Amino acid sequence: MKKLSGFSIAYLVLVFVILYAPIFYLIFYSFNSGGTMHHFEGFTLKWYKELFHDMRLFIIVLNTIIIALLSAAISTIIGVLGAISISMFQKKKWKNGILSLNNVLIVSPDVIIGASFLILFTIIGIKLGFASVLLSHIAFSIPIVVIMVLPKLQEMSANLVDAALDLGASWKDVLTKVILPYISPGIYAGFFMALTYSLDDFAVTFFVTGNGFTTLSVEIYSLARRGVSLNINALSAILFLFTLLLVVGYYFINRRTSKGSNMGVNK
Repeated sequence: MKKLSGFSIAYLVLVFVILYAPIFYLIFYSFNSGGTMHHFEGFTLKWYKELFHDMRLFIIVLNTIIIALLSAAISTIIGVLGAISISMFQKKKWKNGILSLNNVLIVSPDVIIGASFLILFTIIGIKLGFASVLLSHIAFSIPIVVIMVLPKLQEMSANLVDAALDLGASWKDVLTKVILPYISPGIYAGFFMALTYSLDDFAVTFFVTGNGFTTLSVEIYSLARRGVSLNINALSAILFLFTLLLVVGYYFINRRTSKGSNMGVNK
């Protein structure tokens, strides 16, 4: 493996600085007692204390987590079954066609997706609120799960399934004891991707939220429109930390799963 040149390292450092400097700037001023982002007067936890004493915000956080977990779980189940179905297509034309349809929601602008869901829910009579947000999050998360799971299915040899069937296993046993264990890293990746997409989605959620129900991304936007407040910094810092913990958790789960798979192969 070739070593990175000095220019490549400098370029990578520059990219990460550009990406992370605004986030750390925001987090730094969440501890500012001065109440502005222009001059740091002193360290304080005032803005975090205000957040934890805000019951309305607590309910919004709870709504966001429930929506994220439910949409990630449901979209993972549907996405895994969809990916398995796509992988079983014999004709490349049909497989590529379905994959193209699957990818439409990924490459389409969020504004268009959100407006489309808004029109759909209005036409069929679904009241905007918890149900509309949950359904829309499930819909845009399914293609993500499919994309994460398909590569693992393509890696898996068809001989594994044939051998299990020849040994008398039912299709249920093949699914639960052969296919799902093999593609489990892709399933975990799809779940965590769906979870993070749901947590930080704004554009789609903004269109389909109703009176009395909102999520953190929409609430942060509403707070920002009222003026600069370090409550936003504190809330954003907590969200960033939570997302970071999810990424680290996924890394260790994926590493453990990969080790388990390698040990199984070596046996």
